[in-house]
Amino acid sequence: MQVAGAPRPRLAPEARLAHKVGHMAGYEMNAKAELTRNQALVLEKLEGAAGPLSAYALLDLLRDDGFRAPLQVYRALDRLMKDGLVHRLESLNSFVACTGDHAHLHGITAFAICEKCGQVAEFADPVVGKRLESWVAESGFRPNKAVIEFRGLCAACAAAEPDERLRGNAG
Repeated sequence: MQVAGAPRPRLAPEARLAHKVGHMAGYEMNAKAELTRNQALVLEKLEGAAGPLSAYALLDLLRDDGFRAPLQVYRALDRLMKDGLVHRLESLNSFVACTGDHAHLHGITAFAICEKCGQVAEFADPVVGKRLESWVAESGFRPNKAVIEFRGLCAACAAAEPDERLRGNAG
């Protein structure tokens, strides 16, 4: 799990090489290579952000780069989401750059959103994805999209503040 806006963890040299080779062969690297100027600028702002950004916050950050209309941002975001480079957080109506080392073309991604500091952790597991897909298929449900967002406190914020649920049970 990786926190949006946080630096990526340092990898050992052999792991770093395997990581690069895996990405270079993957769709994500091809998608990044084919980005327009506007798409690259939007992605750069999201990758450098400490947390999720709304389309209008992105527009404000990109005005010096020639962005004038929300449509410029939304078009770039649409392509970035289609390519799996950016995710939309439905509950916040905002966006984050993909921080995981996984493919989004055939899977489900879940997010843990800290309500105190705003950090977003991204999680994808092919086993969980296959289990959910099987359940959907068995139930006959025809989903249009799946969104899994957990809201609460990240580990750092939870450690800094007592759990109110524990107080209610103690007395």
